[in-house]
Amino acid sequence: MNLYNFGKTLCSTLLHSFYKVEIIDAGKMPKTGGVLLCANHIHNFDPPLVGVASPREVHFMAKAEIFSVPVLKTLLPRLNAFPVKRGMSDKTALKTGLQVLRSGRVLGLFPEGTRSKTGETGEGLAGAGFFALKSDAVIVPCAIVGEYKFRRKIKIIFGDPIDFNALREQKATAQEATSLIMEHIKHLKAQHL
Repeated sequence: MNLYNFGKTLCSTLLHSFYKVEIIDAGKMPKTGGVLLCANHIHNFDPPLVGVASPREVHFMAKAEIFSVPVLKTLLPRLNAFPVKRGMSDKTALKTGLQVLRSGRVLGLFPEGTRSKTGETGEGLAGAGFFALKSDAVIVPCAIVGEYKFRRKIKIIFGDPIDFNALREQKATAQEATSLIMEHIKHLKAQHL
């Protein structure tokens, strides 16, 4: 068992022991090919929760600051995470994300860029739209619904892939593309409140 699968099993055990985790429509995730998996962000546990729910390995962008923590600096890359410098255009992170997608793997993003303090889904940053427009990846929205309170229900809902052909043909901006992704996430969330 590789470290990613071991970590996924461990996180699954811990998350299911603390919360009533319900995974909905994970079968909507394409079995092969590049996938941009975009979710709302409400808690620090969102990345492991989405990773546990996903039927495929997910490569997450994570804020660069946590890669300065000695143990995490070694562990995170082995768990398919790579750093992104927030608040600026990080060309290395953008290039890495595109490589993940173009090599047929799953890139996990939280388009809001940071956790919502109110639980409400905010506006997304242009990064998600950049990846959607610059790759041929399938874009899958994902909604996290619930409160991270002991034995409370947390739902992870996978949506239908978003058709991006029209936006790609129109040469839409990255922000317009992100806005479409966020609309789908908000719609998914509203359906499962």
